[in-house]
Amino acid sequence: MSSYPPLNSLRAFEASIRLNSFSRAAEELNVTPGAVGQQIRKLEDWLGVELFARSVRQVKPTADGLEYAARISPALQQIIDASQHLRGQREHMVRVVMPPSFAAKWFSKRMARFLIDYPSTSLHVGSSVQFTDFDRDPVDIAVRYFDGNDEKLESVLIYRGQAAAFCSPAYRDRMGFERPADLARATLLNDILHDWWEEWLGQFAEMNPVEIAAIKRIEIDQTSMAIEAAIHGQGVVMANPLLAEEDVMEGKLIHLFPEQVQIVPLGYYLVHPKNRELRGQVKLFRDWLLGEAQELSLLQNT
Repeated sequence: MSSYPPLNSLRAFEASIRLNSFSRAAEELNVTPGAVGQQIRKLEDWLGVELFARSVRQVKPTADGLEYAARISPALQQIIDASQHLRGQREHMVRVVMPPSFAAKWFSKRMARFLIDYPSTSLHVGSSVQFTDFDRDPVDIAVRYFDGNDEKLESVLIYRGQAAAFCSPAYRDRMGFERPADLARATLLNDILHDWWEEWLGQFAEMNPVEIAAIKRIEIDQTSMAIEAAIHGQGVVMANPLLAEEDVMEGKLIHLFPEQVQIVPLGYYLVHPKNRELRGQVKLFRDWLLGEAQELSLLQNT
């Protein structure tokens, strides 16, 4: 026998004792009086005692029933309180996942604004290069870097993907870069998550695949590491301008050829499942983030 009493029977018993009626307990639990009676009988069989004395027209709790109710009621109330507390926390929680580079380079400077505007919300931010599985992962909404096509998701574009060349001012001066073809002398810092060197050099430097393959290259599997390597004068990084904007403003990086920016078929999208109604706080976060991202649309359209 399980050490746990039948839990549905406990609900029926607690309601019957509190309301002093199987019928009223049945109304509260949205079942029939017969179903309540069956649950009470099941609990009595498990306990080995009668909890109610039954007559033709009424039922009355026995002494054992009253004592049992007095002992379990505080525990049941604790379960209710703990459950409501946890449920309330979830109602005010927003769980979002986004690419690490997007989180570090753009979102981290802005997330405090959301909490200022909505101080009762608990914001949980995760970062991953893996796509979120909304059916498995405890996530409400996500930022995803992809082409925007997924029939299961509502996808709203935040920032179109772009590819541009960046390096430190000292590296530019040392190498004497004046035009895209000069990058034949560079060390290319290739962020494999944003691998657009071949397309960019082919379009703007008019290099063929053999010439591109001959350029020195370092392969890096983390965007932030590739950008950091460029800051420290290790070469030229091909990066999304969105991720380099802060370092450019601070003078750590320069945009080598501002007129040579390639539009790529990927972008940052705000996504959530089509078949799942967003909770109130998640809707607030979605609308807030899209509002913050309006500045990005203005920049790209200028």
